[in-house]
Amino acid sequence: MSGHAQREHAILSASGASRWMACSPSAQLEEQYEEQSSVFAEEGTAAHELAEDYLKREVGEIAKGTFTRRLNKMKKNNEHYSQAMFDYVENYATIVMEHISDLKKHSSDVLVLLEERLDFSRWVPQGFGTGDVVLVAEETLEVIDLKYGKGVAVSAENNPQMRLYALGALNQFEMLYDIHKVRMTIVQPRLDSVSTDEIDAADLLKWADETVKPKADKAIEGEGQFQAGSHCRFCKAKSECRARAEANLEMAKFDFQDPPLLSHEEIAEILPKADELQKWAKDIQSHALDQAERHGVKYPGYKLVEGRSNRKYTDEKAVIKTLKDNGVSEEDIFEKKVRGITKMEKAIGKKPFSEYLADYVIKPAGKPTLVPESDKRPEINSIDSAKADFS
Repeated sequence: MSGHAQREHAILSASGASRWMACSPSAQLEEQYEEQSSVFAEEGTAAHELAEDYLKREVGEIAKGTFTRRLNKMKKNNEHYSQAMFDYVENYATIVMEHISDLKKHSSDVLVLLEERLDFSRWVPQGFGTGDVVLVAEETLEVIDLKYGKGVAVSAENNPQMRLYALGALNQFEMLYDIHKVRMTIVQPRLDSVSTDEIDAADLLKWADETVKPKADKAIEGEGQFQAGSHCRFCKAKSECRARAEANLEMAKFDFQDPPLLSHEEIAEILPKADELQKWAKDIQSHALDQAERHGVKYPGYKLVEGRSNRKYTDEKAVIKTLKDNGVSEEDIFEKKVRGITKMEKAIGKKPFSEYLADYVIKPAGKPTLVPESDKRPEINSIDSAKADFS
């Protein structure tokens, strides 16, 4: 498998574009922090490596035997590999091959590039990234990105990361192909989500010249104002950033002890900030714990103690044997229950699951939740209609 984990680092990365475009000084501020990996990042790297080789086999870049050897090596050496990962990657590869087939219907010459370095430094200083899949045909260019995470569905619509990847590809191939349409697709197999956005090549270039370049020029110099927002989520400085702290502490001006005294307008002003306030507070707590535990930092009024824990068996097999040897019945030792729906579907397959159990599975109405008007779900118009749904 290839070295995805050793990819080069760009100060103004495509993946961080939503952040440095909204908060231009953040890019240089983040340079003070070391790169830190996580189990989720390592798992994503493994999935990308598997996906690359799977697609190389599908498009004929490597032989089936080569793929099998690489797959067996991953099974043996990579702790993050699982059959579930293989299944998700297979779903992703199927979608990619479908997109290739669709392009071939309209163009006899379709260039397929995997893990392609994309240079968009024409608009972003030192800007480059790696496109998981780049498809180039007459009139149409498409960039496809695998996102292995299962936290939140990511939309390709107006997505700056995808647009920068597309710009890099357009910059590379516009002299060889007469490209009019640019398509960007994000595939999240673990969420069963596929999102595609399309833009005219001319409009993409206009966005790059008028929107991206001015912001990138500021960001590379560390100029501009710090701006807090949802883009702070993956910022390395999110726990210590003063601008983010000030934005969240601004919430203190409201009197939460007596919510009925707040006007509808004030409550509407609080709602979009409440989630960010909770995330910020959690980030501060995690940062403080890490500093106290790993670096010996002392915070006035606080101390590091051992948290509560639950009892657990040291050797479950020995527990079972000991109990059986002492005459305890299996009924008292084991709890038996039917697998959950998701696990059952994976265990027996989607088609048999649907065939056998369609009449025994329901999806109850979700619990009412308050969301911005831009949310695509239909509105529950009244308390009465909500009661009717739940009855």
